Amino acid sequence: MSDFVMDIWYFAGISKDVKPGEMHRIEIAGEPINLGRSKSGEVFAMRDICPHWSAPLSKGRIVDGTVECPYHGWRFGTSDGTCKAIPALCSEDKTDTQKIRVRTYPIREVGALIWVFLSKDKKGEDPKVDPPSIPFAKNKPIIDDIFMLDCPMDQAVIGLMDPAHGPFVHQNKWWRTQGSMHDKAKKFEPRPLGFAMAAHSPSSNSFAYKLLGGKPTTEITFYLPGARTEEIKVGKRTILSLTIVSPVDDERTTIRQLFFTDMLKFKMILPLARSGARKFLRQDRDIMALQKMGLKYNPKQMYVGDADAQARWYFVIKKEWAKSRAEGREFVNPVKPQTLRYRS
Repeated sequence: MSDFVMDIWYFAGISKDVKPGEMHRIEIAGEPINLGRSKSGEVFAMRDICPHWSAPLSKGRIVDGTVECPYHGWRFGTSDGTCKAIPALCSEDKTDTQKIRVRTYPIREVGALIWVFLSKDKKGEDPKVDPPSIPFAKNKPIIDDIFMLDCPMDQAVIGLMDPAHGPFVHQNKWWRTQGSMHDKAKKFEPRPLGFAMAAHSPSSNSFAYKLLGGKPTTEITFYLPGARTEEIKVGKRTILSLTIVSPVDDERTTIRQLFFTDMLKFKMILPLARSGARKFLRQDRDIMALQKMGLKYNPKQMYVGDADAQARWYFVIKKEWAKSRAEGREFVNPVKPQTLRYRS
């Protein structure tokens, strides 16, 4: 049974994914969505199924503020999904097309990021929360990598935040080795719909940070349902790594990693950084594929010690969000300020 986070904003893409006058199909949490942009530049999102004979609206075209179905030419308003025209009807036909509509989804384009709101109520709901605030993600990313993970959303999320697998899964001279493991103490703080590893100097066994020079600090933040940011600052310059996992269905999850920066030195080593980031993510993909061999037997997983605390937090935040929506009250973040101690 699906256990997706609902009544929340999901990442749908970046601005350059949707050109004016174009549409394409995405799937989030089992919902087929037609993501498009009007010829005047406004983004829209509607269910990618025509209510007539179920053709995908994303394969049609945009005409005068409507989406035209490729099968019979029915047209639906991009803003409200209301049927605006049925070409096969004669003038004397009394069918009230205004009673026919396609579900539309609230959508926001914030900087370079596009977010779609999915509510449990199929009739739609006005969002009571805003998308994650990531101000530095406003320009075109200098690194953009996307692929499919063959695993459920929950496993992708906890793998994304897990600090203990690095020396084993990501064995690289430029990152970490098992021999470099040592005790760590990291301060964590609650954030709206998530938590953050407070700004700190990167670990001494993280060689990649040393390439940046200076005295870098980094802050890592998680936002429900599945966004992780790492904001690295060296003096007045910033590198933002944004990694987002989004459920396609019960068994597949997309992962997309974006880098934004105003740091010239990082741009100079961009080919090396791009290659390293791609290798890093694919190592995560490969271990999750191996993990699925065990997950198919539906075992009970263990969460042990501080190293697994972030995974536990994810599940309790997810539970509290669903409970607060059902009870019609404010979300109360169960994560409290604390220091986690583990080896990595």
